[in-house]
Amino acid sequence: MIEIEFRKVGKSFVDRQTAQARAAVTNVNLSIKSGEVVSIIGPSGCGKSTLLNMGAGLYLPTEGEVFVSGERVTKPVRKVAFMLQKDLLMPWRNIRANVTLGLEIDGMREAERRRIADELLAKCHLKGFEEHYPYQLSGGMRQRAALARTLAVDPQVLLLDEPFSALDAQTKMVLQQDLAKMLYEKKKTALFITHDLVEAIALSDRLLVMSERPGTIVEEIVVDLPFRDNPLERRKLPEIGPLQGRLMELLKVGKETAELH
Repeated sequence: MIEIEFRKVGKSFVDRQTAQARAAVTNVNLSIKSGEVVSIIGPSGCGKSTLLNMGAGLYLPTEGEVFVSGERVTKPVRKVAFMLQKDLLMPWRNIRANVTLGLEIDGMREAERRRIADELLAKCHLKGFEEHYPYQLSGGMRQRAALARTLAVDPQVLLLDEPFSALDAQTKMVLQQDLAKMLYEKKKTALFITHDLVEAIALSDRLLVMSERPGTIVEEIVVDLPFRDNPLERRKLPEIGPLQGRLMELLKVGKETAELH
């Protein structure tokens, strides 16, 4: 089953200074099957985040259509959850209350909200921190809490916009491991944006490479490697190097090193 699909999608924004429309993305065609993890990589400003915003229904396409579970997206979609680089936890709510926010909005009973939150926080290595407030946690711990909040509403599709880019290398790899395991166990569908080429390979079933602005997909690479649920092990495979080299070639990293890390 196709969980999310973009059909000939384009998006333009009006420049406030010139009043002229400028294309962010153009002629994007992609589909992601149920349980699949796909990463999008490309130069800064090529429209990657714009695609995720359209997938969530926060933007409407200027051209083409977006579908989630076969339904055309015309407004924010309940089946889709968004995780960003910033954790955006509410400072006045403790960690459990942050995780249960979406469930509370849905009207779920408090006991069930608490059960779901505590189960996810344990899986995210935050057991014992349920009553703490965001300011009492490290950046990595807050991002784990944000992951738990994202999964708490049981979305069919997760949109992940560089969720680990602000973290140190060691914390990033730990959270990659947590995310990969939970996506695999819960059979979730995910569309992931990252500038980290090895991260993309380690977490994904497929890689989609975008051109410079206006962005469009220029190549698809199938990551036919084991250990999608264990990126630490996948990173050790000898095939990682050639795949990374191919991505660097497509992205012209030699000329644009400052854009990618």
